[in-house]
Amino acid sequence: MQESAKQSWDISSKERAIFSIIVMTGAFMAILDTTVVDVIVPKLTGPLSTDMYGVQWIITSYMIAAAIALLITEYLIKKFGAKYIFIAGVALFTAFSFMCGMSDTLSFIIFARVFQGTGEALIMVTSHIMIFSYFPPKKQGLAMGIYGLGVSFAPALGPTIGGYLTEYYNWRMVFFINVPVGLLLTISGLMFLPKDLNLKKINFNFLSFFWISVGTISILIMLSKGQQRGWMNDSLIGILFFTSIIGYLIYILSEMYSKHTLIDFSLFKNPTFTNGILIYFFILGFGMYQYFYLLPVYYEHIKMLPTLDAGISVFVFAVFIGIFSPIAGILSDKLGAKNVVLMATIVYVLTSFFILPTLNYYTPLVQAQLLTIPFGIGMGLFFAPVTVLLLQNAPKEKGELAIVLMDYVRFVGGSFGTALATNNMEYFKNLNFLHMNELQNSQFVMQYIQNFKDFLGISSDLAYASFGRYETFMSYNYGFSSVFASAAIWGAIGSVFTALLFVKFKPIKEKN
Repeated sequence: MQESAKQSWDISSKERAIFSIIVMTGAFMAILDTTVVDVIVPKLTGPLSTDMYGVQWIITSYMIAAAIALLITEYLIKKFGAKYIFIAGVALFTAFSFMCGMSDTLSFIIFARVFQGTGEALIMVTSHIMIFSYFPPKKQGLAMGIYGLGVSFAPALGPTIGGYLTEYYNWRMVFFINVPVGLLLTISGLMFLPKDLNLKKINFNFLSFFWISVGTISILIMLSKGQQRGWMNDSLIGILFFTSIIGYLIYILSEMYSKHTLIDFSLFKNPTFTNGILIYFFILGFGMYQYFYLLPVYYEHIKMLPTLDAGISVFVFAVFIGIFSPIAGILSDKLGAKNVVLMATIVYVLTSFFILPTLNYYTPLVQAQLLTIPFGIGMGLFFAPVTVLLLQNAPKEKGELAIVLMDYVRFVGGSFGTALATNNMEYFKNLNFLHMNELQNSQFVMQYIQNFKDFLGISSDLAYASFGRYETFMSYNYGFSSVFASAAIWGAIGSVFTALLFVKFKPIKEKN
């Protein structure tokens, strides 16, 4: 009888620890950089001689490059192996982090960010599938809990690190700090990570890749620039919208009539996998990503905290993401992934509907920090079981594709979520401003401004301008609770797909 083939998890505990630390550090570095850069972007208008609309391309270019690179990652892993694609991703990310730090012009930093984003996509898919493969099936929940500790914790830690580096050093350090870490990871990866044993020669559908890239690029630019240019009032936004639809439609036609598809949609014949992707899309992308975007804005613009203090306030709930991620992984192994997904969904939905909308300017800072802790717990419980659920319901040879789909919906869903949050902030601010003016007694307001002017000894114009700014701020403050509540709706939609995990569906049979 032949000896059974060696499995990827047939390694010593020491090797498992070394391999896991290497790949998790790579993922942590890549994800952390995303939110750290978000903090410094507004401060780059002067150094790069541009305006706020110009520096937004620093984020948009990175996001687009990463989303497109995801689509080719499965092919690269099958052809060259996860180890070498991970190392290539780290090397690319590191080299172009250095180039970003050396940039003196907007065009050059955008160029560098494209390649940095490509590196991030290679790192995220390979690190995800590699750490999953290092643990036996009974401990794969723990593996995703450890991985989630980095992936979920890093975005929340970004504002703190970004605020510290910009306050005590300068914006270039945000990029330069990746260089020694990346060099160490590249060397240790070459030395320690195991080679892939089962490489495959597969065909790549360039036509499908081209058209899905057209659709992806168009929709991400549209979501990034929609609020700035005016959603319904700008011809470019309309062109991008129709281009994205055309791109996706031609992509679907290409897949239908191609012998070798870019994405194997047979994965979605498994109802559990389909529900898992939709949970990831709505709860993480549309919901949680809105709060990741909104909470730093709340601390900086409503509570009026400096960037570093705002980052420290965000760090409070980030600690609980870090604590509960491995706990969620252990619980997934013991109770089953779908039961832990249900727990995470309940905690998150209750928090988003009943706790976060209570935050406003008058909420004491310590109380505000404490009220965000349940959000950190919900997010900590979320990542590991959803990932385990998806990977355990995908064929082993399709694990890379499952991760690609997860990360793709994370990018697109997160872009939708951020666009919705930005649009809602403006909408509810204006709505509350109008309501405040409708309820005001004009004679009382005039008398108040007159008293204010006399008390401070200032001109009438300055008194009116000061009152106008106060009105704008308070409309922004009161509007924020509505923005938080609107974000909660997407968690409620996602909870429908969580409930469907417990419904038994008849398996879809293949036609002969």
